[in-house]
Amino acid sequence: MNDGRILYAQEPDAPRGPASLTKMMTLYVLFSYLRAGSIDLDSELVVTPYASIQSPTKLGLKPGETIRAADAIKALVTQSANDAAVTIAENLAGTEENFARVMTAKARALGMTGTTFHNASGLPDPDQLTTARDMAILAQHLIHDFPEYYSVFSARYFIYRGRSYRNHNHLLFGYRGTDGIKTGYTRASGFNLTASVRRDNKHLVAVVLGGRTGGQRDAAMRALLDKNFPLALAATSPVTTQPLVAAAETPTSAAPTAAPAPRKPIFALASSTSAALAPFAAPPWGQAAGSQAPVAQQTARATPAALPASVATSRPLPLAVSKTGGSLGPFHVQVGAFPSESEAATRLGEVRGRAASLLGSHRPVTLTFRKDDTQWYRARFAGFSQDDARGTCAALKRLALDCVVMPAE
Repeated sequence: MNDGRILYAQEPDAPRGPASLTKMMTLYVLFSYLRAGSIDLDSELVVTPYASIQSPTKLGLKPGETIRAADAIKALVTQSANDAAVTIAENLAGTEENFARVMTAKARALGMTGTTFHNASGLPDPDQLTTARDMAILAQHLIHDFPEYYSVFSARYFIYRGRSYRNHNHLLFGYRGTDGIKTGYTRASGFNLTASVRRDNKHLVAVVLGGRTGGQRDAAMRALLDKNFPLALAATSPVTTQPLVAAAETPTSAAPTAAPAPRKPIFALASSTSAALAPFAAPPWGQAAGSQAPVAQQTARATPAALPASVATSRPLPLAVSKTGGSLGPFHVQVGAFPSESEAATRLGEVRGRAASLLGSHRPVTLTFRKDDTQWYRARFAGFSQDDARGTCAALKRLALDCVVMPAE
């Protein structure tokens, strides 16, 4: 991601089913709407009967209810929720079919010449195809075009209606420097993964398609990155080379056998005849539509000037985690509850790392409670007044970080 060199490629243009890597484009289009101001993260999206009957994985959304755009985004990233993906599509373009046409048009504009979308979820469709090259191009554009939203891909957990969902991307939990982005699986496509990893001022993006199992796919990805990190160059001054990214594919023979803030009004469904989008601005560094590109490489990456410090990628600060929080202030901001203390500490580090300027000197604490004979650990930041806690939580939610204001115990 720094100098545009191709590091490795194997069958980069072989057509494959994208499975849930499709949701990367679903989110790219949604981020475009957010950037244009057509909706915001608090906009309520209406769930239709069609969206609710999508095959798993899903959230179990019911017809007629609504979901915030911010929650729909996190549901796609972590749970890969198909009902949330269709809800996004129908609310933005009237029908999923309309939205798929927008997705394909955007793919062409980004230079993804081997990709056609027919749905927003990645559920099986024989005509929905992509390539490792194209998924690498899409990942690169997500990173460069939407730095204010890309950080959501690093979320390890998503808490929705009291239930915690764990991100399917296992590299986030044990492969150093991983900051996203998406997994996918169907019986026809095999196990797919697009990954972004940063280490020591080096940054690689890689794609593996068609793994026989999730474990085999993850191992192939780790081996690919381990082999190529020594070849990567550290970022220096911005390079104005054509942006192309690292990608690879497994052989084709490997196919598998508190008081909530007031919510915005419901975002009305568009009619199928009025599905026009706000114009997409061409990225200043981007690739012309229809242009051809080598595949496995690094790309020029200039740090976006508009990237807020609180969103910039950084390593979590060291944490002194307390197991009691009673004397640290009248209100806490809770950022999750987990079945192990290590997971709670990890969550505190993740939130601190992404929002240090918001949290300041507020102390991270873990508090235990029991539920169904299991001990759980609440991850909190302590020492707030009620108004400050509410304001901080609202700001964290704008960074796609779930939280709730709680009185100190």
